[in-house]
Amino acid sequence: FATFYGPQVPPNTGILAIQKMSGNIAGFRIAATGVALELNASFQIVKKLKLVGTPSKIYKNTSFISGMFNSDLEVKRFEGASIKTVSGIRGQIKKALREGHPGSFRATFEDKILRSDIVFCRTWMPVDIKKYYNPVTNHLASSIKGWRGMKTKAQLQIETKTPIEVNADSIYKPIERPERQFKKLRIPKRLEEALPYATKPKEEAKRKRKGYVAKRAVVMEASEKKKHSFIQALNSIRNEKIAQRKTKNTEKIAEKAKQNAKKQKAIDAARKLNKKRQYRSEGKAEAARERKRLKGS
Repeated sequence: FATFYGPQVPPNTGILAIQKMSGNIAGFRIAATGVALELNASFQIVKKLKLVGTPSKIYKNTSFISGMFNSDLEVKRFEGASIKTVSGIRGQIKKALREGHPGSFRATFEDKILRSDIVFCRTWMPVDIKKYYNPVTNHLASSIKGWRGMKTKAQLQIETKTPIEVNADSIYKPIERPERQFKKLRIPKRLEEALPYATKPKEEAKRKRKGYVAKRAVVMEASEKKKHSFIQALNSIRNEKIAQRKTKNTEKIAEKAKQNAKKQKAIDAARKLNKKRQYRSEGKAEAARERKRLKGS
């Protein structure tokens, strides 16, 4: 559907839309065809407009939203309008803030929102139709004496070889989002005591500060040093034996895998040969039955 401003025509009148009227165009085509459905002096045409803002301060179900409007006058016009977060929490615009960025306002929600939530307001913006049409009565006359339309901007750019103006604000830019920091889950002690053992937190929180025992220097005597060095030597021997055992086990597993691969290869070859013999014998038997059937007929 499309809405045009033009002369009065009865319904079901045919409409033909042509983008370029000159006859010396290689890529000439008809832009659109249709019929007139209705005549009205005042059509109401609207387009969807989504206003986006972010919360700047949150207290329970009340939040201060900024970035959605540019002035307090705009906020005054939208007082009482319904808003919504991306997570689906509904709210309502209350009043503009006296302090802060112009266009900031106070809003209430069904539930407490987060600072990372995006708040948007769905609105409908009226679109006015340009009231202009130019009837051409001598279009069938020759191009020299007849009507010649004004060239479009694209035609002038092609003829003059003027590059298209690029708006820097319209170019897509990479989106840089800050990494979200989640708060640590803290379970109350009473609730933690009532939880079953499987759901209780097992990891202890790391201490930022070292205790007095950790900071205190330990001075060992000569006998204690000998015992400590002896235990370290035993641990080194044990670790070396464990490493050697792991190496031997990996070698054994690799050798076993090679042997299994050879056995499987031989089994597959024998199975393939048996199938080949079976299919050959079945084919001979089928051929013999066919010859016998032909002789009998």
